[in-house]
Amino acid sequence: MSVDTVLPSVSARNRTAEVLRDKVVPAPGASVPSPAPCPPAGPDRRSRGLWLTAAIVLLILAGGGYGWWKAHRPLLPPGFASGNGRLEANVIDIETKFAGRIARLLVEEGDLVRAGQVVAVMDTRDLEAQLSQAEAQIRQAQKGVEEAERTLVQQQAQVLATQAAVSQAERAVAEARANIQERQSHVKLTQQELSRSTYLTARGYASAEQLDTRRQAADEAAAALSAAEARFGGGEHALEVARKNADAAQAAREAAAARGGAARHALEAQTQSAAFIRVNIADNSLVAPRDGPIEYRVANVGEVLGAGGKVFTMLDAADVRMDVYLPTPEAGRVRIGAEARIVLDAYPRHVIPARVVFVSSQAQFTPKTVETRDERDKLMFRIRVRIDPERLRGRERLIRSGLPGIAYVRTDETAAWPASLLPSPPPAAPAPAPIPTAP
Repeated sequence: MSVDTVLPSVSARNRTAEVLRDKVVPAPGASVPSPAPCPPAGPDRRSRGLWLTAAIVLLILAGGGYGWWKAHRPLLPPGFASGNGRLEANVIDIETKFAGRIARLLVEEGDLVRAGQVVAVMDTRDLEAQLSQAEAQIRQAQKGVEEAERTLVQQQAQVLATQAAVSQAERAVAEARANIQERQSHVKLTQQELSRSTYLTARGYASAEQLDTRRQAADEAAAALSAAEARFGGGEHALEVARKNADAAQAAREAAAARGGAARHALEAQTQSAAFIRVNIADNSLVAPRDGPIEYRVANVGEVLGAGGKVFTMLDAADVRMDVYLPTPEAGRVRIGAEARIVLDAYPRHVIPARVVFVSSQAQFTPKTVETRDERDKLMFRIRVRIDPERLRGRERLIRSGLPGIAYVRTDETAAWPASLLPSPPPAAPAPAPIPTAP
């Protein structure tokens, strides 16, 4: 209900009351009643007036603030562009690799962590039991390898002994063969002498005694040949036996070598199994992948998480950026690697140097297909500027996410930065706090 409708209704009530007062005739001796006061305006009218006054004050303040901002905002020379945005740091989730129960949490929200620092430890008692079993199997496999190596050494000595026996038997056979040849030659000679003696004795040119001597020599040579041939046969038999023994020793050595190889493979398999369990135990100690502060603690000690369960959320101190949106004429002149500046609302006098690391290839806020130049000029492209990681080194505790500010981008390489946007000296780094380590 408006004020205009409220005022007439009040006036009408006042006039009605005056008419009734004039028509009433008081009795003799009776006092004339005083007219009843008009009811005041209701609370609805007062509240609407207050709201109207507040709205007017807010409009005045907004207009004054806009005028002040417009009068005091830095004027950019040609070759520069600016846009509003919020400071953001790359968010990293520290998650579990395996399902398990959280045993210890070593950091809290707001703590600064370093790359490789252990921030949480999962319960690994089952894995430690498996590791103890694997180490026992390793010791058993090691004993098997040592026994196989001793057996192999013995078989190797046996092979050498049998090979020496074969060589000796071969020499004996060779000597027996040579002796047979010698005896055969001697037998042939005695036979020839016996034949000559027999011929001469029959004609009276030789005595019977000479013939008997030749005959006895021939018999002795034949007997010696038979003995040599027997020794040769025994040597060949001994050589065959020695060769069989050498083959058997070689087969036993190869079997021992195979058992040694199998024992070494079993030892290697158990060693790898133990190493795999150690890796799993190490992976149950959650570490920070980068330097930066812990933003959120998502889980508590004793909670059972599945594989990929989130425990902490941290900010990457080496990746702090701001996304701004520029229209087509300005975004088209921005290149990757161009210099930029960031001024946060919380620190208006501190100018942070940065560089452009991303220029979107797709426009925002307008349709993808436009027909006129005016519509094309209204296209906004996302530009990302990143603070130099070296400037952030040692100042990880100062990193904040979500702070609003303005990013200034140089679109012309020949343009000089204005004095108001020259980089400020970096703030002093806070004293480093001791970093806890896993017990």
